[in-house]
Amino acid sequence: MVATNVQQQMQQSFETHIDENLLLDCMRCGFCLPSCPTYLHTEQDEAQSPRGRIALMKAVRDGIVPFDASIEKSFDLCLGCRACEPACPAGVQYGALIEQTREAVQEVKHASLVEKTTRTIVFNNLFVKQKNMQHAVSLLHLYQKTGLQKAVRKIGFLNLFPKHVKTMEASLPPIARKIQPFKQVKPATMKVAFFTGCLMDTLYKETNEKTVSLLQLLDVDVVIPDNQSCCGALHGHSGELKRGKQNLIRNVELFDSDDYTYIVNNAGGCGAFLKEYEKHLHSDERYREKAVRFSKKTIDISSLLVKAGLLDYLATLPQQVNKTLVTYQDSCHLRNVNKIFNEPRMILQALPNVQFKELPNANTCCGSAGIYNLLQPASADNILTTKMATIKALQPTVIVTANPGCLLQIQSGIHKENLEASMQAAHIVDFIYKSIENCSKIAKIY
Repeated sequence: MVATNVQQQMQQSFETHIDENLLLDCMRCGFCLPSCPTYLHTEQDEAQSPRGRIALMKAVRDGIVPFDASIEKSFDLCLGCRACEPACPAGVQYGALIEQTREAVQEVKHASLVEKTTRTIVFNNLFVKQKNMQHAVSLLHLYQKTGLQKAVRKIGFLNLFPKHVKTMEASLPPIARKIQPFKQVKPATMKVAFFTGCLMDTLYKETNEKTVSLLQLLDVDVVIPDNQSCCGALHGHSGELKRGKQNLIRNVELFDSDDYTYIVNNAGGCGAFLKEYEKHLHSDERYREKAVRFSKKTIDISSLLVKAGLLDYLATLPQQVNKTLVTYQDSCHLRNVNKIFNEPRMILQALPNVQFKELPNANTCCGSAGIYNLLQPASADNILTTKMATIKALQPTVIVTANPGCLLQIQSGIHKENLEASMQAAHIVDFIYKSIENCSKIAKIY
């Protein structure tokens, strides 16, 4: 009787949360299959493909198939990379469907005490209040600077943890130092607001400072509104959008101004979710129009740098004889959702000290996918292994990416393959900044 009630509740939750019209858009053609990492890495298991998952969503919603652990696993194993969307001739909104499905599951699922506690800490505290994130990263700073990190590694304490945790710990960046900003010599020609992000403004604060410096170099006036919230992407991808909407509302209120042309961000995953605020707040009459304005103004840093004239500026720098072999790994959401893939490559190709080579299958996921590499380490590791095989064949000196999760994941791959001596990963902003800084020093010498 209890099991029957749970099944009925789950079916009702699917009916409530999942838009049937979106389900019916899928024609079952299979064009999505070659683009899906989990389908390819599970020996072409149909249940691990977008088409298969949509069929399962509809079957549970219609009461044809009872929801069980195998179906939940299918939804959990989805990376949410949305590579299936550009491949789909029918324009199926798979991203919306998987988010709706996870929300439906979370509403009914009887989670363990550990999972409930973890979700409360993460979604009600850590990724809601920026001060909590700052405190957490401050502890990491102490861990690195007091010598505790060296001691922990020396005594082998990390061996008590799963292997992927040890690899991730080894890949954590050193906490930020103050940078020397470029000088803005001309009056500002454009005014923008900077969405700083939670991880980017704590773990990668130095990258944020370089973002502002690069924009100022191009005569862009940058405003940084106080009291920003996490974008809400992790909430949305984890079935916790109801909790995360407070973040969305706070941000659309905070950035609702005619004083600036764009709202710029430097994290591919955040940028995609920010761009879809208008979709997530469409049913809220109080914030609908503000969300539309917010989404229309949202822009990725690579696109803004191109618009602000970075390519023309780079053309004035001296060409270098000794060039660094560089490749680029796409952020899934930046490419598949925001359709940004040319601009980063245009910038890298224009840098005077870079030899750019395209990475085969750069559009396929690296296995990071937000916190997927923590929740599904085995699947994430298989995907990363495939990615690293491609990278090793190309043998670049630097792999550039545009998302903090991707950056950590590629750094983990480099560590895992013992390639630190010959290869490194870099955020595109950090790499541009360093390239300009080095070329400027050379120009002064000559």
